[in-house]
Amino acid sequence: MAFQKVAAYAPAGAAALGLGMASAAFRARPGLTGFDFAVCADRRGPVTTDLGVPVLAEHGPGLLERADLVLVLPGAEQIGGPAPRLRAALRRAHARGATVAAHCLGVFALAASGLLDGREATTHWQHAGTLAARHPDVTVRAERLYVDQGRIATGAGAAAGLDLYLHLIRRDHGAGLANAIARLLVVPPHREGGQRQYVDVPVADGGETERLAEVVGWARAHLHERLTIDALAARALMSRRSFIRYFKAATGTTPHAWLRAQRLNLAEELLETTDVSTERIAERTGYRSAAVLREQFARRRGLSPRDYRRAFTRR
Repeated sequence: MAFQKVAAYAPAGAAALGLGMASAAFRARPGLTGFDFAVCADRRGPVTTDLGVPVLAEHGPGLLERADLVLVLPGAEQIGGPAPRLRAALRRAHARGATVAAHCLGVFALAASGLLDGREATTHWQHAGTLAARHPDVTVRAERLYVDQGRIATGAGAAAGLDLYLHLIRRDHGAGLANAIARLLVVPPHREGGQRQYVDVPVADGGETERLAEVVGWARAHLHERLTIDALAARALMSRRSFIRYFKAATGTTPHAWLRAQRLNLAEELLETTDVSTERIAERTGYRSAAVLREQFARRRGLSPRDYRRAFTRR
């Protein structure tokens, strides 16, 4: 069932960036979203932040008992382990069917509750080694932006929390809503969870970045065509090898994976907002046939195009 009530738990010393991203993604917007979003803490009242500016938490931990989606926001003190009261509240929320999510240092609280035992998780790359050492029953995927384990989800550090939040909205409420929120926030609407958290070496100057941007924009507008790596490289005035290297440095993923994600994203939006047939959507998204689209869609999204349309149509 899609979540509506969202509770964000703010620890002492909460990261102001994390608070801002949670509010930006989940606050109610008339005519667009109707999420019931609120911040809670160990007790009602001011909560310190990493900026030294307190934030008012209007609710105590009892809010976690009523939420469909529980967000554990990051805070410097969480690396030392949360209070037993929070651990128990997270376990109860999960047991009654709520989705529990955390990113960055908030993942440490989730791990301490035992909910991540035997599961995969990610966190900020700087703290991945500490998380793995402290919680050996958790398989830490340090390279990933986010890890979706159904009713438990974890995300990387800092701004990657927004990628996790948009993914959860896309998963439960559809691509149309996630894309609309991303447009308002002027951020990419969807980045795959397996994408790398960061790039060791920035893309070199000299025109390559501008050419890559032009090729990416052109490819998005021509997803219905047969787009080969060689053709994209030629359009960028690069060799195939250089194009793949620069593309991965700029986007954190390969050209092939990027194209697949863009085609599936477009297919989602067409399924939600039009009554175009699956055969026609396959043509518009560059798949050889409706059968190939159905196979790829089911493999990557977990349900058929027909079931997706039934669940998320927004016409």
